[in-house]
Amino acid sequence: MYYRKFLLSIFLFSLVVLNSNAQTEASKAYVKRYNKVAMDEMRIYKIPASITLAQGILESGNGNSRLSKEANNHFGIKCGSSWTGKSVKHHDDKRNECFRVYTSPWGSYRDHSKFLTNNKRYSGLFDYKITDYKSWANGLKKAGYATDKKYPKRLIKIIEEHQLYSYDKMVLNGKEFTPDEIIAIAGPHAVKRHGNRLDFIETRDGDTYESLSLELGIKQEKIIEYNDKNWDSKIINGEIIYLERKRSHGKNKYYSVKKGDTMYIISQKEGIRLDYLYKRNKMHYGSQPKTGAKLYLRKYKKS
Repeated sequence: MYYRKFLLSIFLFSLVVLNSNAQTEASKAYVKRYNKVAMDEMRIYKIPASITLAQGILESGNGNSRLSKEANNHFGIKCGSSWTGKSVKHHDDKRNECFRVYTSPWGSYRDHSKFLTNNKRYSGLFDYKITDYKSWANGLKKAGYATDKKYPKRLIKIIEEHQLYSYDKMVLNGKEFTPDEIIAIAGPHAVKRHGNRLDFIETRDGDTYESLSLELGIKQEKIIEYNDKNWDSKIINGEIIYLERKRSHGKNKYYSVKKGDTMYIISQKEGIRLDYLYKRNKMHYGSQPKTGAKLYLRKYKKS
């Protein structure tokens, strides 16, 4: 009897070790695949790559969860009232909850970055040093990101086990990626970040509203709306196409009109909605500015 128990304990211990080793290898493979994505998001959004990777590993089960496989959703982000894309039902805190579906894992990473930067409840995270992954891990729990009491410890363990903090250092040391590497991360079109805090792509020959919609997971009518276009507007090679609604003001106060500029071209250059550009400058819709004129991009204030 004792001998049988001894053999059983050895067998169970071996299973635990094998499972642990398999999980470690799966995590290494995940980091190898997505470290560039996390580093590029850190460069743009100032969220530690170590934190993003650890959350991805933990919440997607190393990319093997149902949500990550069927919906490219690596962070368990739910639909919410603002989501207009595809969705999938999944049991979480409640049965059949609505989760976002992305066309690629990159979309999930970008949405995760926006989720943390645009949500006031997480604003305190950005007061921590970007190298202080322990404070970030505890801060996420404090802000209500997860209900698991051990969530911070689990993130920290993953970061230290795989030395994910090394990717933070790479970004801080000026690590950047070539256009081909960014395209490999984002998909056929490299998604860039405008100075007015907007995501955009630059079009290529053959692009249509339909092809961009399928690739980017954004409805055709939304692409048209975001870019002040209409269904008859042609997509020109090399033009800017925004992936979200342009802002009511520009980053700068003024814009000096150059030869060939139209109000539409300026609105796309500066990431400001066309109707607001007309409104800011008290111009009739459809009229065009003169070369050398100075246009207001922000609300004019008398000195």
